[in-house]
Amino acid sequence: MRSKGTAQELEARRRLAAARCGEGWTQVEVAAFLGVHPVTVAKWMARHRAAGDAGLAAKPTPGRPRFLSPAQERRVLRWLDQKPTAHGFRTDRWTSRRVADLIRRKLGVNFHPDYLRAWMRGRGLSPQKPRRRAKQKNQPAIDGWVKTDWPRIEKKRPKPGRTSS
Repeated sequence: MRSKGTAQELEARRRLAAARCGEGWTQVEVAAFLGVHPVTVAKWMARHRAAGDAGLAAKPTPGRPRFLSPAQERRVLRWLDQKPTAHGFRTDRWTSRRVADLIRRKLGVNFHPDYLRAWMRGRGLSPQKPRRRAKQKNQPAIDGWVKTDWPRIEKKRPKPGRTSS
């Protein structure tokens, strides 16, 4: 497991260990002083003997590279300050799918909408999920059915605890 601290802090720790060993401290004493295992100090010293100070240098942080550069990220956040209709969408709701589509069209970077939803939340934004509504919905017909047909259907239903004979 990686120790806590930035790459520079960890490098400074390794350099301190090498300096203390150079001053005559034992590897066990250095390990106790730094709060690490003696085997760790032994590995650091082996790297220092093999490659000098370069063997103690900070290594790049492993992991997946960023999808967007900081400049691209600022650009996307500026788009989100505008209305979606300004970017060719029919309604004024930013959904994660729409943002993914816009980034793909303008920057050529593919995002999965689920990842993009988390990305937006991490920046204090809330992707808005559009309400699903049938295109053929007829509200007056629904209201009429609830007013006339539903009470008629409800009356025919047997009451709980009674058996019909």
